[in-house]
Amino acid sequence: QCVRLEQGDMARATVFNLDPAAQAKTFETQGFEYLHVVDLDGAFAGKPMNAQAVEAMLKVVKFPVQLGGGIRDLATIEAWLSKGIRRVIIGTAAVRDPALVKEAAKKFPGQVAVGLDARDGKVAVEGWAETSTVTALDIAQRFEDAGVAAIIFTDIARDGLLKGLNLDATIALADAISIPVIASGGFASIADVKALLEPRARKLEGAISGRALYDGRLDPAEALTLIRNARAAA
Repeated sequence: QCVRLEQGDMARATVFNLDPAAQAKTFETQGFEYLHVVDLDGAFAGKPMNAQAVEAMLKVVKFPVQLGGGIRDLATIEAWLSKGIRRVIIGTAAVRDPALVKEAAKKFPGQVAVGLDARDGKVAVEGWAETSTVTALDIAQRFEDAGVAAIIFTDIARDGLLKGLNLDATIALADAISIPVIASGGFASIADVKALLEPRARKLEGAISGRALYDGRLDPAEALTLIRNARAAA
């Protein structure tokens, strides 16, 4: 099922679509250029749990798909990339096993991203069930020269609550490292798109929207037109 959680809490899940492949196709048809997928059961279990649903998506879409959740070893990374996932996202293992990220990024250049999910500035792991003692910047700096394709920075406090992106923290992280940073958590409306297009956010690679699209609070055509116009003017 396609769901959105609130602040990473499985008990606060809203089901938006029973057919992930159909939902993926809808996003592609709307004009999005990249699909962000998380195997939530996998994030909690520490291994892939929704492989069938992910493979069904890959069969029906042509645009690139990035996948996170339960990716904790090289064999899993290789398996997903061989099935057509464009980029894997490593979260918990990036905190617990930085060597894995470095090895994978070297072996699969441009195909390994790190997911840093922060609660009060500290990175959370195991499907956000545990909070570590390290900051997002501490972890990001470990991978400065590792060839990581992107850092996906999520503010857990805002996730799924439609309160707007935490651009201050995300831009501060992007300014402190050379790895491209993607904003996530709280994307709420066209105001967030406009904020992303302001000069101060220029360094950000992009942002991830979930609930706002499902809820209809964000009009895909309006958002994508704004972005295309901004690109054309740049």
